[in-house]
Amino acid sequence: MRVGISTNSSITKDAVRGIGVHTNELIKALDIEIKNKNDIQIDSKIDKNIHYNVIHITSFKPFFISLPFTKPKCTKFVLTIHDLIPLIYPKVFKPGIKGKVNFLINKLLIKLYVDEIITISETSKKDICRFLGVDPKIIHVIYLGSKKEYKQILPLRDRKVQSQNIFKLPEKFIFYFGDINYNKNIPTLVKACEKLNILLVIAGKQAKELEKMDLNHPELVHLKPVYETLINSNKVKRLGYITDEEANKVLNIASVLVQPSYYEGFGLSIIHALAAGCPVIAGKTQALVEVGGDSCLYFDTQSADDLTEKINEVLNNDNLREKLIKDGFERIKNFSWEKTAKETLDVYEQA
Repeated sequence: MRVGISTNSSITKDAVRGIGVHTNELIKALDIEIKNKNDIQIDSKIDKNIHYNVIHITSFKPFFISLPFTKPKCTKFVLTIHDLIPLIYPKVFKPGIKGKVNFLINKLLIKLYVDEIITISETSKKDICRFLGVDPKIIHVIYLGSKKEYKQILPLRDRKVQSQNIFKLPEKFIFYFGDINYNKNIPTLVKACEKLNILLVIAGKQAKELEKMDLNHPELVHLKPVYETLINSNKVKRLGYITDEEANKVLNIASVLVQPSYYEGFGLSIIHALAAGCPVIAGKTQALVEVGGDSCLYFDTQSADDLTEKINEVLNNDNLREKLIKDGFERIKNFSWEKTAKETLDVYEQA
């Protein structure tokens, strides 16, 4: 069996986001998994002159054409759909006429050509069935793994060791890393940290470039109420893009990671935090609860007061903090790229 993997998401602006991380880590794990197998070959770049038994398309954007208009004979298509968040919030992620047409074309191409679909949570599987009208029997939920860079560096009692404090952060701070799209619910996080008078540290390219953005855009207008706080307050530190190694060092000294999202397809930063031994507070939303299980503390995403209360609990209750860390180390055992690769290979063989 010869498999060709579409890797556009690993070299575009999605490379450092969940889609690109998934593609890159999957390819590395697949290479290890098939090392001693002579009956399968995987190409990480599609060659039009080669016949593939399976072509794996690794990203799907509902308002952009995401599939080929033709399908080679005797070839199966496997499609990864991470989430359909733009369809959950149509007033925010406005498709326009062209986007609506593209979505209808995508639905038709899926019906005509796609043999198996991989998604990253039961939550996303339900959305795919609802919005795309896909038979659930061809949808396979395969969780993502934790990157090897994320691990506990410091024992619990040595969390103040300054060798890991590369950004000169205080003893107590709240950490968030990721995008600032509407579904991420950043305003609620900012308001909670203001109430507590505690530093909010945000990592990610988008937050660092806020001054260059048009906050009148439907996907950014939600940030207007907290814009001045984000760019001018000494209680918010925007790190910009940081490497996995740097993010791991921050997680090792952070008081807590907060993932405040209204909605997610998975929640990769949660499992990275668990692997690093950082307590996690997450929005009480389907996918985040599915991924975090009993290892996270959850809050009402509509309530800054509830988030404030949950952060206070973690900051002031050492027993709770240690329990969250311990439970996190158990939970992370369910997520590995080796497991992701094995289950993906099963889908290829099934196709």
